[in-house]
Amino acid sequence: MKMIVGLGNIGSQYAQTRHNVGFMIVDELAQQFNADFQTSKFESQVATTFQNGEKLLLVKPSTYMNDSGRAVGPLMDYYNIDPEDLLVIHDDLDLPLGKVRLKQRGSAGGHNGIKSIISHVGDQQFKRVKVGIDHPQKMSVVDYVLGKFTPAQVPLLNDAKITAIAAITAWFADDDFAAVMNQYN
Repeated sequence: MKMIVGLGNIGSQYAQTRHNVGFMIVDELAQQFNADFQTSKFESQVATTFQNGEKLLLVKPSTYMNDSGRAVGPLMDYYNIDPEDLLVIHDDLDLPLGKVRLKQRGSAGGHNGIKSIISHVGDQQFKRVKVGIDHPQKMSVVDYVLGKFTPAQVPLLNDAKITAIAAITAWFADDDFAAVMNQYN
């Protein structure tokens, strides 16, 4: 069993904001896999599907970004998921807008949602798909990440979503994340 978690903030006021890239990609994966977010468990919306004979959980924590681990940790315990079978999708201020970077493990790199997951899971050995949202030039980081993409930014976002979904699908198809990283990074 594998679990893919998209990070974001719940509520219509946060829909389509830069910080909700993880939610956007998990929503598109659910649509592609014909899975519905009907289950609410451990402060998360969960969609379940089977891909390549393996159960896949798609997860959107409802704890808000900075406390994502409060949902992810208990879900992993409940379903007995190893950190190596967890993939987290999140925004990244340090990557150019539209750039996708896959990472096999490591520190939070200043991302509060990842810090929370590391804290609650007790391990850094989980996979990440980081989607670049750029760094703000003339506004606070909080205002920037909670702001919506501009019309000029949307095509780059759409390209990043396509790339991220292709990489995730490739990982799920052959379970070799290192090979997928070499192909997509």
